[in-house]
Amino acid sequence: MQGEPTIKVGILNAPQIQISLMQPYCCAEVPGTLTGTQTFAVTRNGKIEWQGRNYTRLDFSAAGDDATFEVSDVIIGVNFHWERRETQQFCGNISLIVENGAITLINILPVESYLTSVISSEMSATANLEFLKAHAVISRSWILAQIERRGHKDETCNCKSCTRTDNEIVRWYDRDDHVNFDVCADDHCQRYQGITRQSTPTVRQAIEATRGLVLTDNCGKLCDARFSKCCGGGFEEFDNCWEPRHHHYLVARRDSDTTTDFPDLRVEENAKKWILGTPNAFCNTSDARILGQVLNNYDQETSDFYRWTVEYTQDELSALIRERSGIDFGQIISLEPLERGTSGRIVRLKIAGTKRTMTIGKELEIRRTLSSSHLYSSAFVVETETFEDDAVPCKFTLRGAGWGHGVGLCQIGAAVMSARGYSFDKILFHYFPGASLSNLY
Repeated sequence: MQGEPTIKVGILNAPQIQISLMQPYCCAEVPGTLTGTQTFAVTRNGKIEWQGRNYTRLDFSAAGDDATFEVSDVIIGVNFHWERRETQQFCGNISLIVENGAITLINILPVESYLTSVISSEMSATANLEFLKAHAVISRSWILAQIERRGHKDETCNCKSCTRTDNEIVRWYDRDDHVNFDVCADDHCQRYQGITRQSTPTVRQAIEATRGLVLTDNCGKLCDARFSKCCGGGFEEFDNCWEPRHHHYLVARRDSDTTTDFPDLRVEENAKKWILGTPNAFCNTSDARILGQVLNNYDQETSDFYRWTVEYTQDELSALIRERSGIDFGQIISLEPLERGTSGRIVRLKIAGTKRTMTIGKELEIRRTLSSSHLYSSAFVVETETFEDDAVPCKFTLRGAGWGHGVGLCQIGAAVMSARGYSFDKILFHYFPGASLSNLY
């Protein structure tokens, strides 16, 4: 790779977008430079209306290195319980295109500038330096892998992201649905909130100290370096969450110093014991100081993420599943795990109702179906209560482990490791065993 690449980030898709140019920007469609508030609206014939004229596309380039722009009503945490709208500021260039009957705002900027925001958005900018360095490496590795993947379509996997029969739906969600940009700005890819989140000298030090540094596999290819908030004590494998592809650096392992003392959580009884217990793990912490480094203000609205409990009445659960899946199961009789992954996360779940029975997967589809936003994870066991001899439960209790998919780096576990004195490379090799560190630029 020759020099630092640029990245295209999808910020917002809306019928009307208002952008405030804080410093001068240039646009080929008009002479001179532009500042101030600019309003763009989509027309009935799929054009962009701006300043009384219609365009198929608009591009704005920063007139100086310090040029920034502000966007209102940016949605963060889409479909999560912390979803909200914010006014955010960004640096770099701007492209406006029409997608799905609305305008998409794309921010184009150097990768290292993008990472400065990602690190400050995914966690607190005041976190430990070694933790920030570790996260800078995996975030850089992941985004460069996505750019490489879009530029060289991988023909070795012709699998579909959704398979459906009369009795089963298996679906996974990844970033391949982004056609006109590399990544989006929200949790679906990596959190990118421009320069809105306060960066710090420590963040900038972490980015600079690891500039161009990435994780590579045993063939020298960029690692698909995933991360989640809390693994729940054990790592999940890639193919249990996404496409059926094995990565040697994303394997089952215990999140502790004693990595070999790890039961096979694919076995139902082992998974139950693990989830209902509180096994020792790096991410098993309630240290407010450490958690404050990992969790931004809206993340801290989530509690009890290492082990958690969710309760539903019959009416609540049957209505929720019907709304989220679009399938009327009738009253829910049982939720039965048919297949678990290496962290105890359910890969295939059979939902039995009075009207029909169906199996769903993979883990994110399960999480979306069983929550109005997203269930913390698919690593859970189900307890039911009934009235006397009634075959239909009146109450369901889900007792679960972890927050997110559990693949790759566990953010809370990594923060604990850094607090205990582990260097960033030791942290990385714990979560990505068999990977190597390489400089791309």
